[in-house]
Amino acid sequence: MMKIGRKTGLVLEGGGMRGVFTSGVLDAFMKHGLYFPYVVAVSAGACNGVSYMSRQPRRARFSNIDMLEKYDYISLKSLLMQGSIFDPNILYDRFPNEIIPFDYDAYATNPATFEVVTTNCLTGRAEYLTERRDAGRLTAIIKASSSLPYVAQITEVDGVPMLDGGIVDSIPIVRAVDMGYSPNVVVLTRNRGYRSQEPDIKVPKFFYKDYPRLRVALSHHVEVYNEQLALIERMEDWGEVVCIRPERPLEVDRICRDTKKLEALYEEGFQLGEQFCTSI
Repeated sequence: MMKIGRKTGLVLEGGGMRGVFTSGVLDAFMKHGLYFPYVVAVSAGACNGVSYMSRQPRRARFSNIDMLEKYDYISLKSLLMQGSIFDPNILYDRFPNEIIPFDYDAYATNPATFEVVTTNCLTGRAEYLTERRDAGRLTAIIKASSSLPYVAQITEVDGVPMLDGGIVDSIPIVRAVDMGYSPNVVVLTRNRGYRSQEPDIKVPKFFYKDYPRLRVALSHHVEVYNEQLALIERMEDWGEVVCIRPERPLEVDRICRDTKKLEALYEEGFQLGEQFCTSI
């Protein structure tokens, strides 16, 4: 049994639409009033985590399932017309400002630390960014962290070109420990034992030609991710982390549009989140 204290951190993996699992877990946490002093999140984990930080239950679920069904915001048309396969106008403008307004006041007054991981395209390294009051900068950080390579435009934060934080730090457990938080709860979007079977390939120079260090990072992404998965499992066996993850291999991929599959994955996350809350 884990005791949640002032040095317990929460780590949220990304994974595109697999992140609907995370939204279920976080809704269960909010139902039970479980909050952490430190949260570090990547990509889809950041999109879900920001609603957890503003304490708005089911908001992330709505964006992942209900809004997808209504607005169909994943499309090649969006990629061609707006430079991103995930419609940025709906997700980063209409959603937080009109559809379900983000509670900036609740977010700003939340005493917890919330860090979002991005990849700096110039250095090819992870950046861990925070923003408490500037709504435009916060949106840019979340958008940058979620900008999947090849199918989303580079997003600038503070004049620096950024992409998806999952390129270099998909599961930022080392960051959480370095910030002084231990033990940690880690919400993953893959079952235990999963390893990516995709081969790492050297990224051709015509991709991101102005960012050679980004190309190097992309060329080692799978190797780094699999190493992180192995580290998490070792830490779990040592009792240094508690993992909440899907129990079976997923039927949902990064750009899944099947709302029935997404609903089932959300429900699994919610149930496992409830189990965790009632066990501590």
